[in-house]
Amino acid sequence: MWVCRLCVVFSVWLLSASQVRATELTFELSDNAKQCFYEEVDKNIKTTLEYQVVTGGHYDVDVTLEGPGSQILYKEKKKQYDTYTWTTTVKGVYKFCFSNEFSTFAHKTVYFDFYAGDEQPLTGKIGAQASALTQLEASCVMIHEALKSIISYQTHGRLREAHDRAHAELVNNRVQWWSIAEFCAILFVGIGQVIVLRSFFTDKRPGAGSGKT
Repeated sequence: MWVCRLCVVFSVWLLSASQVRATELTFELSDNAKQCFYEEVDKNIKTTLEYQVVTGGHYDVDVTLEGPGSQILYKEKKKQYDTYTWTTTVKGVYKFCFSNEFSTFAHKTVYFDFYAGDEQPLTGKIGAQASALTQLEASCVMIHEALKSIISYQTHGRLREAHDRAHAELVNNRVQWWSIAEFCAILFVGIGQVIVLRSFFTDKRPGAGSGKT
């Protein structure tokens, strides 16, 4: 019997998770390029758009969010990261675009997370079935919330790691080229000093055409 109840708990878990529509993506945005995405959302739905430039250039991008009828809901220029939350007033297709048209040579790596709707409580459909398994149900809820927090921390941790790695590789390349330039300069100066010093100690012998008196 308790096995059946446990199956009910996890079934409700899966059903509640499916009520939230979410899109999470990391993509490359070339220089002088613009990339748009489209999501259909119902009316009176709490929606959130979160984005971050992971690598490339000055880590900035232009972002525009449009509702049905080309209504501008959100617009930012040269933004590195942000989170925008709103409640839809009409049902329709919502369009959000990332633009790198202001950059002439630097391509970017952009991450965004678009999710609409609120997650229903896991025990919403089994609240009337109070029994000895109430503690197990509560434990499932706690584990579910903890897993959501872990997933969020892992996502942002991977973004920070990718951002820091790209910055470290850029600094490393600059240090390598600067070191090569310094080595060439030191080598050139050293060779010049040797040539000058040798000229100081070279014997100047008279020419073969000089006669004796």
